[in-house]
Amino acid sequence: MPSGLLAIVLLPFAGSLLPFLARRLGWGPTATTWIAAAGPLAGVALLAGYAPGVIAGGVVTARWPWVPALGLDLSLRLDGLSLLFALLVLGMGLLIVLYARYYMGEADLTGRFFPLLLLFMGSMTGLVLGGNLLLLAVFWELTSVSSFLLIAYHTGSQVARRAARMALVVTGGGGLALLGGLLLLGAIAGTYELEGVLAAGERVTSHALYPPMLGLILLGAFTKSAQLPFHVWLPEAMAAPTPVSAYLHSATM
Repeated sequence: MPSGLLAIVLLPFAGSLLPFLARRLGWGPTATTWIAAAGPLAGVALLAGYAPGVIAGGVVTARWPWVPALGLDLSLRLDGLSLLFALLVLGMGLLIVLYARYYMGEADLTGRFFPLLLLFMGSMTGLVLGGNLLLLAVFWELTSVSSFLLIAYHTGSQVARRAARMALVVTGGGGLALLGGLLLLGAIAGTYELEGVLAAGERVTSHALYPPMLGLILLGAFTKSAQLPFHVWLPEAMAAPTPVSAYLHSATM
């Protein structure tokens, strides 16, 4: 069912709220860990159900009204490439959650660590499954904000705060460039829906604004993936807890 795509995106966000409930109920770190792991585990299971059809060349789409006055829909799209990256994000995320159980302290596991990690995971999942250019931009910025909060997790550390600010400035600036590029792309293609943009490939590549549009999008991608010369934030980000660093280097990059 196409509605399963929405569940895949929302499960990590919903999971980010459950550890707070677990703490109120007095559950320990093990129970909280399994609650946190339930979202990505269910997401992987749903993706596995879609996998045979997608691997055979199918594309799964789902769409709901978002801003009808502007003709914008909340659309999700699952093809072979997004399936690969969604499995990477959720699969590695599941492993990181389980690893954190034996690395982080009890106060962290029953506190804000899992909510922040699952917020980051949900943002990346929405990014790879987004079927609308503006929706992609929203999830892109959510990844910047949530990674900032994770890098600054040790709020008492000046090094962590400095690293988080650096990451936010670099990736946030790249996000603004990406937004500009996506707005240009949508204007050239005549639609912000990814399906329509892909269908308008020849019109886009032959347009006079194609080079600056491509440059802005690449600038955004280079900052997020820490490519030279925008790599300076990534070594500093190791001030984050080790599970966060592992997630940044495996799924995010």
